[in-house]
Amino acid sequence: MPTVDEIVSIVSSFFTIKGINQSLSTLEMEIEEADLTQKFRELVQKIEPKNLIARLERNHGKTFIIISRFEVPSAKRIWVPRVLFVATITTVMIDGYYRAIATNSIAKVGDPLQIAILYTVSLMGILGIHELGHIIASKKHRLRVSWPYFIPGIPVFGFVPTFGALIMSRGLIINRNILFDIGISGPIAGLAIAVIVSTYGAYLSPLIPNSEAQELSTKSGLVEIHSSILMDATIALVGKHLPDQELIMSPVLLAAWFGFLITFLNLLPAWQLDGGHIARATFGLKWHKILTFVSIGLLASIGYFIMALFVLMFSMRSPDVKPLDDISPLSRKRVWMFVLVMILAFLCAPLPFSILPK
Repeated sequence: MPTVDEIVSIVSSFFTIKGINQSLSTLEMEIEEADLTQKFRELVQKIEPKNLIARLERNHGKTFIIISRFEVPSAKRIWVPRVLFVATITTVMIDGYYRAIATNSIAKVGDPLQIAILYTVSLMGILGIHELGHIIASKKHRLRVSWPYFIPGIPVFGFVPTFGALIMSRGLIINRNILFDIGISGPIAGLAIAVIVSTYGAYLSPLIPNSEAQELSTKSGLVEIHSSILMDATIALVGKHLPDQELIMSPVLLAAWFGFLITFLNLLPAWQLDGGHIARATFGLKWHKILTFVSIGLLASIGYFIMALFVLMFSMRSPDVKPLDDISPLSRKRVWMFVLVMILAFLCAPLPFSILPK
């Protein structure tokens, strides 16, 4: 542990110190503001290897840096993400195989095993690239993160084959810009793959006459899934919207539907979802709380009650991620990007209407 004089010397190399107050666990220094965002970021990166953490606070018009010790998070066992990855691939493969058989009973889409492989590559690709986006953004900002933890689902009885994936941060979120960049990177990366998968999945999806589709709906319980605007656009792009014809969703197109749904849910400005991090970085704590409850209401209104309850419960336990520098505002270009994020969320949402004319 560095001495107080050593810590003061480090801080003074970045800021002009106006006063020092020491307690048993912290060292508080009043500073003059000058190029606050960049200098504070450099300070945090310099003292982090010394197991020290710095926070910026403003009180009565004065700016303080508060230095304290922190425990380095222990690395998780490396076999855990690997086992979860294999388990998730297994559940997705099983799900894809039986979905291919079910689709073939309506209209031929291909060999069940081959379709299951395509389904698995598609869905895992969307999730994997989503997490890779977070990892790349984290590495860019010198933030240490874990390998992705994929969460296997229930591949039978109509349940989802995977509950997504997550990464764990082992570093410090320094400011709002970094929080925003890490939040937005995953959904944008995953969405790009979802659009590609959706286009290919629409190409593989067979068409049947409307009369036959209505008969199947009555006899076998064929269910219509609410599409998104982006998915409808890919269907139209490959010419699979024809008069008096009904599209039967191939398992690959279903993987894209899951991808759009995951992107929509992640972009909601709620709790510690990616959209929640983006909203917290853009608007601060007060509006982040308000937008969390708005998102919960939206989820309930469109029938996603379990997700709404999930967000509500966990937002009470861990409401948000507070950056070390919560004083410096978000850059202007990122504020405008928030508008883009909300537009993308709408385009990915499962809507009760279609943009394709009947």
